Order: sequence, then structure tokens, then C-alpha cells
Amino acid sequence: MEVISYERAKEINWRRDDSEEMPLVRKILDAVKLRGDDAVNFYNQQFDGISLNRFDVTDDEIKQAYNLVSSETISAIKAAAKNIRTFATQQMTQIKDLNFNQNGVELGHRIVPINSIGCYVPGGNYPLPSSALMSVIPAKVAGVKNVIVCSPKIQPVTIVAAHIAGTDKIYKIGGVQAIGAMAYGTKSVFKVDKIVGPGNKYVSAAKKEVYGIVGIDFLAGPSEVLIIADEGANPRYIAADLLAQAEHDVDARANLIITSRDFESKVQEELFLQLANLKTKDIALQSLKKGKIILVSSLDQAVLLSNQISPEHLELQVSNPDSLLDRLTNYGSLFIGKYSAEVFGDYCSGPNHILPTSGVANYSGGLSVKDFVKVLTYQKASSNCISELIDIASKLANAEGLDGHRNAAEIRKN
Repeated sequence: MEVISYERAKEINWRRDDSEEMPLVRKILDAVKLRGDDAVNFYNQQFDGISLNRFDVTDDEIKQAYNLVSSETISAIKAAAKNIRTFATQQMTQIKDLNFNQNGVELGHRIVPINSIGCYVPGGNYPLPSSALMSVIPAKVAGVKNVIVCSPKIQPVTIVAAHIAGTDKIYKIGGVQAIGAMAYGTKSVFKVDKIVGPGNKYVSAAKKEVYGIVGIDFLAGPSEVLIIADEGANPRYIAADLLAQAEHDVDARANLIITSRDFESKVQEELFLQLANLKTKDIALQSLKKGKIILVSSLDQAVLLSNQISPEHLELQVSNPDSLLDRLTNYGSLFIGKYSAEVFGDYCSGPNHILPTSGVANYSGGLSVKDFVKVLTYQKASSNCISELIDIASKLANAEGLDGHRNAAEIRKN
């Protein structure tokens, strides 16, 4: 990992540029839009080396998947699902219908679930059953009727997780072609209203491209972690957490902010030691080469820089993390203290692990039940309570030069 100064870090553009991926992404999406299943199968063969007679996972295949996954793993999936569902259920209690009276007019909103959701579950480098749990469970807690999962090179463990989470249909397709299939609809894959879930840089670019045709949660591309540490932190924990993110993908980003140059050498030593026994060493090494260790003179500088970077995952491994909380405003999810391992959030603690990347945390939080519902407002007025509204609306319509608006208000005077 490269060591840089605070001043240099401030000058770096921490956002990803997807201009390189877009031409290929648009080509694939256009093909899926025009040729449907044939294009999906063509790109499945090209990128995954798989030709499919049918895209969906059958009931028999689901039963077979359970037989191929150990009872220990199934128990762990069910335990994680319980924690994720409990957190989502508690979130849902805070999203409520509203009804009140203002000057005689009944006002309010209804919380209505989106009708259909497409969940993208990555599976290119590794099976990620945890992403199936994280995307399907909050959708079902929110009341979504139709939830589908698309995942490339899908493994039995991902099928089991999607089934336990409550998905209605599972498809053995991935990549840009899966995003296109869910966005446009094909003979085999029905069109959804919204697509959620993480993915590589091509999947993230594809979600960006189809936004407007369908809704999306946010851009959730290659994984990111930023750790803020002081001299009292444990270098073994920090190295382990950096490697946990780096092994995701060669495009993953693992960065560290420290207040001591001496501490930097301890972390680098731990990285070397732990890499030696890491099965995913080759990927992690490529990712770490792009990572930065940023030397700051104070935690105040660390806070300013963290808010600029807006990381997907933010860890606070400092002696008094609570003192920083109010000033940290841009992150996908926060892990407070040395025992709050980011991998707990990846798998099982409860909060969602599908989080904004590439600076999207400047304006969006992580996936939650609110991403699966619509807030639909309403108003109900009667003739004896609208005189003031008529007067206000008429004056504003005049100010805007919209005579039809003024007339639509004043025609109700009598």
C-alpha cells in the first residue's frame, strides 16, 4: 500500500470513472432490448462459458441445492437471515402511514410496497449468498409481492440463501445481460419495477444506464473500506479488515488513515504476514496495490478527509470513537470500535451490507426497507374549508402567469 500525505489525499478524485465500461455496457443492453433471451444466452456463453436451456432455477434444483449444502452452512444462513429480518422489521416500524387535519383539510400519505423487485446477487469470483439475504429479506418485509434474484454461475449455497430469504424466482444469469433482462423484460425474465444489489464495475454502470426505465437503489460497485486508526489500534485487526475488503475484487478499494508513521510499518508488516496464508492472495495483492495509507496530523484531519472520500464502509479504530460520530456524515455504514468487524456487517449482524460506493454516500444511505416502498400522499378537502387555499393558490398562479391554474382554484369559490 502506498503511503501518502494528507495534502496529497485531499487532491485525489476518489470517485470512479465508468466511461471506459459504458460502450460495452450499452452494446449489451441494446442487444438484450432487441433480442431478449437470445442475447442473454449469447453473453452468458461469452462471459461465463455457460449455455442454458432455461434461465430459471426449478423446484427440483432448489431441493438438490439443499442436499449439496452442509447443515452447518444452512444453519448459519438461517441465523443470519433472522438477524437481518429482525433489523428490517424494526426499520419498517418507523415507516408509517400518516393522516392529520390542517385547516379542515384531511392530509396524509400511504406506505405502499413496490410491486416487483429484481435483486442482483454477484457470483463471478465467489458465491455471495449473503447478498441474496440482504436484498430479498427487506423487500419481503416491506411487502413486495414479486421478488426475483439473478446471479451468474449460481452455486447451491446462493440458491439456498435466496430460497430461505423468500424470493419468488431465481435465475441463473448475471452481468450486464441480467440487468438488461430485468430492466426490459424477456420471454423468460419478467420486467421488474426496480433493481437493487451490488456488482462489479460493469453491473454498476449497467444499473446507471437503465435508471429511468426502472428504478435502482443506488450505485453499489466494487467494495470499499476506509479505516481511521490511532496509535492505540490493533494492527492485526486493521490488516485483517483491509484484506477482507481487498480480496473481493481487483477493483476493490482498501484505504487507511493513521496518525502515526510508526504505526504504518506495523500494519504493513501484518499485511505481509497475513497475506502469506490467504487463499485469495493474488486478488488481494492486486487490490492492495491501489490502496492508500494516509498520514494525518490529527483526527480532525481524518474526519475531514473521510467525509471527502465518502467510503462504503467506515471503521473507527481509535481510542475514543464516540467523539467523532457527530462530525462524520458521509459513509455507507459505520463500524465503531475495534470489535465491530466490518465482516459482521457483511454477513450477519443485521444492518444491510448493500451500500453506496464511489461517493454516492454523499447523498444516499445503504439499502433498507424504505427502498422497497413508495410514499403516496393524498388530500381530501370539503367546500367549507377551502377559501384560504383558493386565495393562496390564486395569488401564486397569478405570480407564475398560469391563468388556468388560477381559474381551477377560483371556480370552486361558490
